[in-house]
Amino acid sequence: MKEKSNLIITIGRQYGSGGRIVGKALAEELGIQFYDEEILTITSEQSAVGEVFFRLADEKAGNNLLYRIVSGLKPQLGRPSTDADIVKPENLFRFQSQVIKELAKEESCIIAGRCADYILSREEETVPGLVKIFVYADTPTLIQRTMEVDKIDEKEAGKRVKKINKERKEYYRYYTGENWEDWDNYDLIINTSRIDLEQTARLIKDYIKLRGIEA
Repeated sequence: MKEKSNLIITIGRQYGSGGRIVGKALAEELGIQFYDEEILTITSEQSAVGEVFFRLADEKAGNNLLYRIVSGLKPQLGRPSTDADIVKPENLFRFQSQVIKELAKEESCIIAGRCADYILSREEETVPGLVKIFVYADTPTLIQRTMEVDKIDEKEAGKRVKKINKERKEYYRYYTGENWEDWDNYDLIINTSRIDLEQTARLIKDYIKLRGIEA
């Protein structure tokens, strides 16, 4: 009898699109774990590196962004170092990647951001139940949701949306060599300007059902 595969949903998300809220709601509906910033805590505990280092580097490109974009280089996803370079951004990314791969092997779960779609695509022979989602919205919707969630005014929300989405785009490019907003990287792309977040979670659940994958 064929062994049941874990369901692993990765959610790439623009800031303000509601991706985190969708992920949490979907995880609760499916009865599986949702991992976002929790990954930073787990990685810190496993690596014995202070969580503050992971938070400072979280979803931000490393120190050689221009060089890597021009040269097309990207950090290798080998085992992390425990030497003097232990807290370099590239090494922290390796620690985090290791945790993401371990979680995918251990349980069905939903993972937000952190290049999880790319990391697990490189391991597809062991992650057959991988579903890659990207959630986005038009700029007015991103700003409105950011105003509501972060309790800030429109001007500050606009600046925050622009800044964080730029950081996420550069982070993805830095560590994968690919375009964060290249729809070919994902299985399902959802514009949350058109439907609410509850409907978005339902849409993803229906898509998974159509794919014949169970949690």
